Amino acid sequence: MAITDDLRKTLSDPTPLYFAAGTADLAFQQAKKVPALVEQLRAEAPARIEAVRNTDPKAVQEKAAARAKEAQETLQTKVNEFFGTLDVDLKKLGEQAQDLALRGVGVAAEYAVKARETYEKVAEHGEQAVKSWRGEAAEEIEDFAIAVEGKPEPAEARDEPQPAVAEPAEEGKPVAKKAPAPRKTTTAKKTTPPAK
Repeated sequence: MAITDDLRKTLSDPTPLYFAAGTADLAFQQAKKVPALVEQLRAEAPARIEAVRNTDPKAVQEKAAARAKEAQETLQTKVNEFFGTLDVDLKKLGEQAQDLALRGVGVAAEYAVKARETYEKVAEHGEQAVKSWRGEAAEEIEDFAIAVEGKPEPAEARDEPQPAVAEPAEEGKPVAKKAPAPRKTTTAKKTTPPAK
């Protein structure tokens, strides 16, 4: 029974569908921005192409060589510092490995929580998008207004007596008024248990 209940719950849960709808809606919103970016690139392209044409290849090569030499020197000093500070004490290395493993588990748990929060936010966005596609947002506002103001009862459902209504009179007959029907009250009979 538990397996069928789990399957029923999983298959009836609309959250993955809302997540997909939210993802599609967000992608559509981002796709709307693409034409503006294309126009911006189209406007900037001639200036960038001209700048590339006007650059001296030797100057670019010299800059690249200087950066490569600087990066190599920096890397060499970092490697020397690392090997100089490396502690060969096995106990300390074991503690560091354990600490790193625990940190990794903590980071993984944190990412799992963040992923779940993001999933729920996108699913919520998708639910709102689906409701706006269906036009259900107006219905929710109406339901909210009824909940805040209270739903008005129809005149027939009220227990208040209705005003007397005059019937049209025929010639020579007096006008008779109908009185409201008397209310019936029911009283519960109390029964006392028999004495023992």
